[in-house]
Amino acid sequence: MEPQIIAQAGTAVAGMDSATIIKAASLIGSGIAVVGVFGPGIGIGVAGSRALEGMARQPEMAGKLLANAIIIAALMEALGLLAFVIAIMLFTFGTKV
Repeated sequence: MEPQIIAQAGTAVAGMDSATIIKAASLIGSGIAVVGVFGPGIGIGVAGSRALEGMARQPEMAGKLLANAIIIAALMEALGLLAFVIAIMLFTFGTKV
């Protein structure tokens, strides 16, 4: 009974056209690209907590620490936005195919 099931599964996969495979791959890729948004979010939280800890330990360095923390947060946020834009582009490509 098992060879017949395997043969039927092979014909089901062989019957798919390339547009369906491209659509499925782009939608899966957009889901994977969204995961890239979580990394910068965690990084911004860690950098912010370390900056606040540094300001609490040495209040005279608060200005320099704040400036550096803002620059680092902006760079991390840019990476998160880039991952989000790529996810949106893949999703829209997958829905148009």
